[in-house]
Amino acid sequence: MSLNDTVRADRIHIGFFGRRNAGKSSLVNAVTGQEMAIVSEVKGTTTDPVYKSMELLPLGPVVIIDTPGYDDEGELGSLRVLRTGQVMNKTDIGILVIDMLSGIVQDDIEIYNKLKQKNIPFIVVLNKCDASSTDALELTASFRQMTGDNSCPCIAVSSSEKTNIYELKELIGSMKPETSGRRLVADLISPKDMLVLVMPQDVAAPKGRLILPQVQMIRDILDEHAMALCVQTDELGSALEALKNNPGLVITDSQVFKACAEIVPENVLLTSFSILLARYKGYLDSALKGIEAIKSLKPSDKVLIAEGCTHHRQCNDIGTVKIPNWLKAKLGFEVSFDTCSGYEFPDDLGKYKAVIHCGGCMLNEREIGYRIKCAADQGVPVTNYGILIAYIQGILDRSIKIFQ
Repeated sequence: MSLNDTVRADRIHIGFFGRRNAGKSSLVNAVTGQEMAIVSEVKGTTTDPVYKSMELLPLGPVVIIDTPGYDDEGELGSLRVLRTGQVMNKTDIGILVIDMLSGIVQDDIEIYNKLKQKNIPFIVVLNKCDASSTDALELTASFRQMTGDNSCPCIAVSSSEKTNIYELKELIGSMKPETSGRRLVADLISPKDMLVLVMPQDVAAPKGRLILPQVQMIRDILDEHAMALCVQTDELGSALEALKNNPGLVITDSQVFKACAEIVPENVLLTSFSILLARYKGYLDSALKGIEAIKSLKPSDKVLIAEGCTHHRQCNDIGTVKIPNWLKAKLGFEVSFDTCSGYEFPDDLGKYKAVIHCGGCMLNEREIGYRIKCAADQGVPVTNYGILIAYIQGILDRSIKIFQ
């Protein structure tokens, strides 16, 4: 991906699912026009999800995901099937690939049921039509009879002969998922507003670049024809004094919320990158309600700290060190913590009293939504780094005033 490309979390995710040797990888290569996936007659060639960012008009920027076979076997095979299920959690459009040579089997129906259960729009692709003697219309009728679904789009293709690949891409392009239309901050400000962004460049900050939420926030401000003044915590006071008028909003890294709250005048709006991300990803209300669970924690309780990215943890890491210490100071006792990061998120949350989630800048809206729903279905409240830290620091009401 080039520096000018849309970040993966903001792309439409298109996942290809099916049994081993159904021709998923060949189909992915045909759709992308590239040899992005290894193709072999040996079952189980794809052992991990393979991601490819590309432009697919009229959808625009997308991520194509090739997954391991859903019928993989053995201990490693079970893990691969688990990975495939995790890919579904972030999939905006699903492609169910059925091998016309072997016909419809129970694994195909199970994939169909999971796609329906997760409310993922999908296309049924009957692959290898060039080599099969089975009539595609008959197989389509059989599939619809087995599932009771007469509305799902079906198409017969040949990856090797490129038969109906253009038509498949057109069909995918017609299934553009609905988007929330949410903005990070642009809808809360006006053109020519001055915003101050507090961005500590400490040991945890990447060398030579800014982290994704900072870049996205600056771009959203510029798109609104407003202005962004970027400072570190130590320079915040001097920056405010240098401005002719108070800024319209101060946005800070949550880790320095307390220091910024002491510097920024009470009549100036103050919030954090993480809180704005919670709103952008669609779980601000859930995260605010989750604070009630934090207030009622007991010493025997267990909390899950979940992050959307994987990174080398420093000695003063926010998820494993700072938040547990801040929470201990607030509650007056320790609770136990588990952590998960990246695309790993436990299906069973029953042992947790609460989930504390990062802003989720590396996760798309569907995966964040899946995690929130997964927790809600099990009665486990979810809150957010920024909201939790604002609560601990006693400035929660102030940090969400911008939304009121």
